Amino acid sequence: MSDLVAICFNGRDTAERVLADLKHMQKEYVVELADACIVTRDEKGHLQLHQLVNTVASGAVGGAAWGGLWGALIGLLFLNPIVGFALGAAAGAAGGALGGKLADYGINDDFIKQLGDAVTADCSALFVLFRKVTLDRVLPDLEQYQGKVLRTSLTLEQEQELRKALAAHVAAA
Repeated sequence: MSDLVAICFNGRDTAERVLADLKHMQKEYVVELADACIVTRDEKGHLQLHQLVNTVASGAVGGAAWGGLWGALIGLLFLNPIVGFALGAAAGAAGGALGGKLADYGINDDFIKQLGDAVTADCSALFVLFRKVTLDRVLPDLEQYQGKVLRTSLTLEQEQELRKALAAHVAAA
């Protein structure tokens, strides 16, 4: 079962550093990330979502590959496979990008925007969907960051440990 954790950190780039630490922990098999999103505000106050999985780009690449293949095959019928490949790849990329734009993978964007009200201009938030997490190995690394837990699906005991780890930074300062 997956666990969702949403934390608001002081500093515009802190969530990005925490995500980099989590990616490093993933290489060590301490965590397994299903999805992640960093939330910040721009100079005009608009909410910015930086997804871990770029569905638009991956949809465009996949669509271009399939479109190119089918375009080349259809082009063979009309004795012009190169033009068929080019037209098929362009149409496939456009269709794949549109499909990627409409897809919502992992953490629901509406949920993120709803909790995004807690993000001010001088802070950043990190939304992480863990497939697997070894919390006792992650918490010591999180103690270096100051943050506020917005929402979790962890057990009450695990959530309190997380809050205590994030408060340890304040106590040390």
